[in-house]
Amino acid sequence: MAQEPAAMTVAVYENGVLTGIASPAAVGLSLDASSPMRSASNTKTFVAATVLSMWEAGELDLDDPAGARASAPIADILRSGGYDLDRITIRHLLNHSAGLHDHADDSFLDLILEEPERRWTREEQARLCMTRGGPHSPAGTRFRYSDTGYIVLGDIIETRLGQPLAAVVRQRMGFDGLGLSSTWWEAMEPAPDGVSLEGRQFFRKKDVFRFDPTMDVYGGGGLVMSAADLAKAMAAIFEGRVFRREATLSEMLKPEPHEGGADYRLGIFASGEGERRFFWHIGFWGSAAYYQPERGLAVAGYTSRRDDRSRLMSLIENGMMG
Repeated sequence: MAQEPAAMTVAVYENGVLTGIASPAAVGLSLDASSPMRSASNTKTFVAATVLSMWEAGELDLDDPAGARASAPIADILRSGGYDLDRITIRHLLNHSAGLHDHADDSFLDLILEEPERRWTREEQARLCMTRGGPHSPAGTRFRYSDTGYIVLGDIIETRLGQPLAAVVRQRMGFDGLGLSSTWWEAMEPAPDGVSLEGRQFFRKKDVFRFDPTMDVYGGGGLVMSAADLAKAMAAIFEGRVFRREATLSEMLKPEPHEGGADYRLGIFASGEGERRFFWHIGFWGSAAYYQPERGLAVAGYTSRRDDRSRLMSLIENGMMG
């Protein structure tokens, strides 16, 4: 089988000015800074910002036990797997220190490849996590990335506010006010008028477009965004257009003492020091988003081929440090 065509696009947002730079694309493969694509785990940063906005408004506490905030079906599933929801807090879910296994591991990817049109529920994915075993570490002691933790956070948001996750994130992030014209929550919201999921992403030579979106829409992923919108949304969090208080952003970026707590904060990775410090997240299918506070610089990009994600990250990081 011939290798799928490759393309890459990067959007830069600095001092309120947005520019897009697209690498040459193969014939028939359109991709630029306005092309909507599945952002996958880049969604986690915006779910975390939504939870922090709820904390800011007094609607929950970050140290609330997950068992007191999750819906009964989700809480029962996790307890059946041996998880102590009186000890696991919302903060632990946000920084991946809850001790949860990750349902979205290699075997889950194999399932998706075998049944790309399968419709998934949040509960099915939580049960899948339980098949991976009991807690891998006590809550609050060790970073271990888990999509399952973020589908629990999505459930907590919906349970606490009685509204769909997509609607809450859109409102709390202020997507409409930010002018994000190529952003929507797949399978939960209609695409904006005149916009479609046009950017193709490939994994193991399979077109991700053909995978049913419910594989990843419950909080660990779900947002479709262009690179331009992704960069704008990252900048909004850091530049005072999402939170009402500076202390809320400080809480989001505060390192925790657990193992790995300096590298992953609340919904976002942290790297570098001083003037070279930056915050970032990536998405599985080939997305990356960065913010460098000292320069007020947001950069986001996509690659059409999952195998090229590390090259995309290097391109962005080298450009920011240049």
